Amino acid sequence: MRLLSSALWIKTARKYGARWLAGLLLTACALLQVSGDLHIDAIERMDTFFAGLRMRLVKPVHDPNIVIVDIDEKSIAEIGHFPWNRKIMATLVSQLTERYEVAAAGFDIVFPEADNTSGYDVLAELAANELKGVPGFAARVAGLRESLDYDGLLAAALDGQPVVLGYNIAEGQRKGSLPAPFFSTETLNGRTVPALESKGYLANLERLQKAAASGGIFTAITDADGILRKSALLMKIGDGYYPTLSLATAAVALRARAITPRFLTNVAELSAREKAHGGLDSILMFVGTEKRPMVIPVGENLTGVIEFRGSGGPRGGAFSYVSAADVIKGAVPKALLEGRIVLVGTTAPGLLDLRATPVNAEYPGVEVHANLIKSILDQNFKQRPDFADGLEGVVVLAIGVLLALALGVMAPLGSMLLAALAAGAVFGLNYWAYAQQDWVLKMAMTLVLIGALFVFNLGWGYLFEFRKGRALVSRFGEYVAPELVAEMAENPEKYNMDGESRELTVLFVDVRGFTTISEGLTPKALREYINLYLTAMSEDIRDSHRGTLDKYIGDAVMAFWGAPVAFADHASRGVATALLMQASAQRLNDDFVARGWPPLKIGIGLNSGLMHVGDMGSKIRRAYTVMGDAVNLGSRLEGITKVYGVGITVGESTRAAAPEFAYRELDLVRVKGKNEPVAIFEPLVLARDLDEASRAELASWNTALAAVRAQRWDQAQALIDVLRAAAPERGLYALYSERIAYYRAHPPGADWDGVTTFATK
Repeated sequence: MRLLSSALWIKTARKYGARWLAGLLLTACALLQVSGDLHIDAIERMDTFFAGLRMRLVKPVHDPNIVIVDIDEKSIAEIGHFPWNRKIMATLVSQLTERYEVAAAGFDIVFPEADNTSGYDVLAELAANELKGVPGFAARVAGLRESLDYDGLLAAALDGQPVVLGYNIAEGQRKGSLPAPFFSTETLNGRTVPALESKGYLANLERLQKAAASGGIFTAITDADGILRKSALLMKIGDGYYPTLSLATAAVALRARAITPRFLTNVAELSAREKAHGGLDSILMFVGTEKRPMVIPVGENLTGVIEFRGSGGPRGGAFSYVSAADVIKGAVPKALLEGRIVLVGTTAPGLLDLRATPVNAEYPGVEVHANLIKSILDQNFKQRPDFADGLEGVVVLAIGVLLALALGVMAPLGSMLLAALAAGAVFGLNYWAYAQQDWVLKMAMTLVLIGALFVFNLGWGYLFEFRKGRALVSRFGEYVAPELVAEMAENPEKYNMDGESRELTVLFVDVRGFTTISEGLTPKALREYINLYLTAMSEDIRDSHRGTLDKYIGDAVMAFWGAPVAFADHASRGVATALLMQASAQRLNDDFVARGWPPLKIGIGLNSGLMHVGDMGSKIRRAYTVMGDAVNLGSRLEGITKVYGVGITVGESTRAAAPEFAYRELDLVRVKGKNEPVAIFEPLVLARDLDEASRAELASWNTALAAVRAQRWDQAQALIDVLRAAAPERGLYALYSERIAYYRAHPPGADWDGVTTFATK
């Protein structure tokens, strides 16, 4: 059994080895891409596409704790074009902090310049110059100073309130006042914390920033393709590390006392990424009076992946939107804002705060901060784990090896189903990892590998296997019926010309007296004679009972059943074909005689048994044929049909394998080349079609044959005389009459076994 398995494996490897090797080479290329040794931009762009698709598939869950106060088109229509003066902004701040008592308010807006829209500077100049002489005018203007100092009004509204002002980074300028950094290089004790850096900024007026609780950077840093996918949590400006608006707002809302980086000191615990970042693992935010530490994991350069919840905007996100105009008027229900984190920003298209993101090409910038704040509050961060590269490599290797081996041996439909199943499993597991485990994993290379392996094997199957199958079917088309050719073409890998042993039925047919026929016809007539005969015999063999036409041997035809397509009823097909051929020969004979040609008579021999079948021959010429003792016996049986005066002779094995026919036993013979006697029979018709007269004749013959074998010559002769009188044309009866006369003169002896021996073929 072990040797058989080994031989089968070697045979399979030889057949599919080239396809397997090519599939494994594709898998190796995919592993190089995953490991970073190979860089294909198209694969990375596909990963970004799938990252966005994953986010879009996650149904957003509404979060009432974060509300966006929107400077929308309604607000602009009611209050006026934006930016509004600081008096209006002071009213907005006061409404949020005093009326609605929000937990924190983050402004996605910067106030870098003084607000002179009140007109106070104009009045002061008039009082000092043109209207200097007007009694009381200067005093009146001085009395208006406080109420017309809009920056002062805003600073007063900010003072002592949980408000975070946003600001921007800007290379080449330093305008405004920065808030206090969360930490600086001095507090790191010589450690290095890689972060995105900026040498400039566009910040808020000093008086406003000092009045505010904190400040945060709202600059969006996009990828090379212009899509916003991640955000810095802290950025470095000079020697200080400053928070982004989202982190600063969350810190104010949670009453954080300090924010510091966390380093892993045990080198053995550090991943390659953490080592590259100086051992930085995360940042710690100590919240509340008890200074409870909140861990915020960070990625490269203190960044975090933005988890976009929904498509953004008032109708497509996870957060409530209220109009800034309604807040200023006090028209918003207090329960909607009280104790919430509020972000003030704009979705109005003309104010240019819409960002291109994986989920929406026009995503409100203010909602980006809302998503980051929610991740901080929920302590739920989508991140690429340290083991991501290794896990992706294992998946690529497993999928690649499995499909390289499986697709190489499978049929197209099975290959399609397996490839689709593998792709679905990869996508499903990737989505599960993202939605349930918060792992951001890549899958584009794996999906591309699945597609590449499928297309490669499909192409291989078409270019090589299909052509090989076409060639095989083309060769078999010379031997078998058209419907068998079509059947084989659907699944050519099941059929081959390799040698094997099978139980088959072989047929030989020959024209009686062909030498005389050929002498009596012109060459042209002889060609037509033989062509008509061979065509009729071939059609009966191939088309009627799906036999395999082996070869023409002059006027003889050789055929067999059971290969290349296996038939359990090969013997029955052979017998039925032989009877049909005799009927066709009779029709041809009538036509030939009408033409004045010699009559046509044929003899057919059939035998069933174990035969060797396959593509056999020499280097010069080969043929799909059968060989073996059972084949030789079939040839002998065809030769002795003329001895017994019958059209068809079959062996005992054929009779036993096709019992639905009625047979007349002819003799027990010992043919040349075989020692064991063989019973031979003449098939008549299907047993159910045998009429009563024929049954009676057959029964009488069986009795006569038994009498001959028992050497009861008188009884046998009397029965045969009756049979000859009823059917004088049957040569079998005349043959046995002659034998009886011979045995009377030359008694065979008491030990006679009733066998007739043939010394010639």
